[in-house]
Amino acid sequence: MSDVSMVVNGRKVTGNVEDRTLLVQYLRENLGLTGTHVGCDTSQCGACVVHLDGKAIKSCSILAVQASGSEVTTIEGLAPDADLHPMQAAFKEHHGLQCGFCTPGMIMTAVDMVRRHPGGLDEKTVRNDLEGNICRCTGYHNIVKSVLAGAEAMSGKTETKAA
Repeated sequence: MSDVSMVVNGRKVTGNVEDRTLLVQYLRENLGLTGTHVGCDTSQCGACVVHLDGKAIKSCSILAVQASGSEVTTIEGLAPDADLHPMQAAFKEHHGLQCGFCTPGMIMTAVDMVRRHPGGLDEKTVRNDLEGNICRCTGYHNIVKSVLAGAEAMSGKTETKAA
């Protein structure tokens, strides 16, 4: 057993976990943050994406003890107030979800995408950067539309780069 201590969604948390506990398990089972989903257990689907120290990671691929001392943001912490984060609002407005299972990971990846591409996003970049996130319901068209709209809203721009 190991002690872990980290800041999750702006709140300092501590706990005692088995050494083999994955970060996604710790978030869901110990902290009750069930917005982070477990989809494949093989780090392929992206349903478990969270931000670790400001960067998107698959929380099924890191142990909770490895995240100790870090800052973690989950989908629940993306917009701590009553309002939706601009990327969440864009997914809602542009129908970027169907069953919703992959949506938290898609949104967390998209927010990180905006951070990594400060010059703006285009359709080709979005499609390329979403390769690590699998949606079994859609053809990704509305997801891409949602990411582009969310990126615009986050940057305050009114136009999206053409593909």
